[in-house]
Amino acid sequence: MYRTAHFVLYTRKTELPHARLGVVVAKRLAPRAVTRNTIKRMTRELFRQTALPSIDCVVRLSQPVNTKTAPATSAGLRVLLREELTRLFDSQRLRTSEANA
Repeated sequence: MYRTAHFVLYTRKTELPHARLGVVVAKRLAPRAVTRNTIKRMTRELFRQTALPSIDCVVRLSQPVNTKTAPATSAGLRVLLREELTRLFDSQRLRTSEANA
């Protein structure tokens, strides 16, 4: 299990030749559908861009990112979430590189 301020990443090794992803964004933590969909899109995009080993990944939003009264998405929120997701996926990529060295 790996954590950032807003996300938790659960991983498990698999025998498949590729990595798989699951994304959980609870409505109580991101009440607007626009925000939930943005988080899911960003997560899938970064997952595709990161060369990961044969693992199953589940990314779960663990802290609220906004409220119904706040803007659905903002440039600052997008940058913050992208950085956190990149850190999570890089932790898995680096962990595998160290294990193979």
